[in-house]
Amino acid sequence: MRRDLVEARQWITEADYKEGLALAQLAPGPLAAQLAIYLGYVHYRILGATLVGIAFVIPSFLMVVALGWAYVRFGGLTWMQSVFYGVGAAVIGIIAISAYKLTTKSVGKDKLLWLIYLALAAVTVATESEVAWLFLAGGILVWFWRAPPKWIRQGKVNAFAATPIAAGSGMLSMIDWPLLSQIGVFFAKAGAFVFGSGLAIVPFLYGGVVTEHHWLSEKQFVDAVAVAMITPGPVVITVGFIGYLIAGLPGACVAAAGTFLPCYLFTILPAPYFKKYGKLPAILAFVDGVTAAAVGAITGAVIVLAKRSIVDVPTALLALVTVALLLKFKKLSEPIIVAGAALIGLAVYPLLHH
Repeated sequence: MRRDLVEARQWITEADYKEGLALAQLAPGPLAAQLAIYLGYVHYRILGATLVGIAFVIPSFLMVVALGWAYVRFGGLTWMQSVFYGVGAAVIGIIAISAYKLTTKSVGKDKLLWLIYLALAAVTVATESEVAWLFLAGGILVWFWRAPPKWIRQGKVNAFAATPIAAGSGMLSMIDWPLLSQIGVFFAKAGAFVFGSGLAIVPFLYGGVVTEHHWLSEKQFVDAVAVAMITPGPVVITVGFIGYLIAGLPGACVAAAGTFLPCYLFTILPAPYFKKYGKLPAILAFVDGVTAAAVGAITGAVIVLAKRSIVDVPTALLALVTVALLLKFKKLSEPIIVAGAALIGLAVYPLLHH
């Protein structure tokens, strides 16, 4: 976006781009989508933000819906299983490298951020889900530590009452309106509590889709993450694939709308006030804490997903080779690695399961 819109076309100024990036980092939701929506807002306000949001999501959404149809139609065939056998292992390596980069960039040498990061990683591994209120707790902890409010500095500390986050329960056995409403609520919650990289949504989705609601099996979920890696567009668009597996095309539409609507609102509502309040120390501290928590959850998710994707020696080697390639060749495109892993899967899987 920076290369095309700021440097090449000069539609957006450097200052507007940096402000959009800062807002995207500050607000919950997938960063890339929020940045795009903000850049649409800069010149054409609500209309621009809306058109950009739709244009940003639709192409990759159509791709994952098509892949969802193919997965349901041909998922039992050996060639499809072979592809995901290889791709699933490579995706673990890709997410591991992403988690490493996010950790070095977002956590750095700050001891408090490391504490939050490690705590969230441990909780994610232990519970195999994402505990949303811990994200907020991480942000509040850093805020109070770095830029404590006046009433804390003056010793007037009041007790806080934790507000439980409602979670849907149960699973409906057939596609109907109650199921769609359940999907909508869950994915809206996912869109509202994810900060930073689109990968941050992965542990949250795993906890709800697999562990809590049992909408998908562990293998289906890993395959859904793989689909996000092999299609262009935001990683978060995997929600369309997941929604399709749960409830067909209506499920895909509801899941995508539920995820991206909070992201859209969290961008356009604060946009008019961001220049004035966006650089307050308290806000910056809160964002740092939430980001450290999100990156910790991603790191924990790598371990959780690896237990499902690394099933034998070939998949372990494939994940390690992926990590080595991405460390060695900084500009190597991830889709190329995924395509190579798919070919390896096509060759190896039939031999092992003959």
